[in-house]
Amino acid sequence: MVVYLGADHRGFELKEFLKGALARRGYPVVDLGAAAYDESDDYTDIAAAAAEKVSANVETSRGILLCGSGVGVSVVANKFPNIRAAQVGSPDQAFDSRNDDNANVLCLGANYLDGAAAEKIAVTWLATPFSKEPRFVRRLQKLTQIEAETLRLRE
Repeated sequence: MVVYLGADHRGFELKEFLKGALARRGYPVVDLGAAAYDESDDYTDIAAAAAEKVSANVETSRGILLCGSGVGVSVVANKFPNIRAAQVGSPDQAFDSRNDDNANVLCLGANYLDGAAAEKIAVTWLATPFSKEPRFVRRLQKLTQIEAETLRLRE
């Protein structure tokens, strides 16, 4: 599984830390930016790049996005088909977002997490499979239906 990683300037330092931590744990990481600290970059561009990659390969990829709050990148990522981006602040939430909701993009708020906490959340999230319990499958089917209907309304 490929992990697409991206962050704006507010998440840049934590992204760099996570990139190394995940690589040391054997995860194949593709860094989609920012390549250097740039106070004028926009989270929208970076989140869109990662969400597009995951959207095209939902079975074989995951995304981890960072900005100051984690909210902005989550909003952007959730605009893409087949993306379930979850803004997460604890390992328990990370577990639930994968186990219950089959989230495929993890969004972290760099203003609220240090490296150790972010690593624990990311590792928990990456290691947790979707449970496939009938109630969770049913809910995701409803979500897919809502997404399809909403996209039809836009056409």
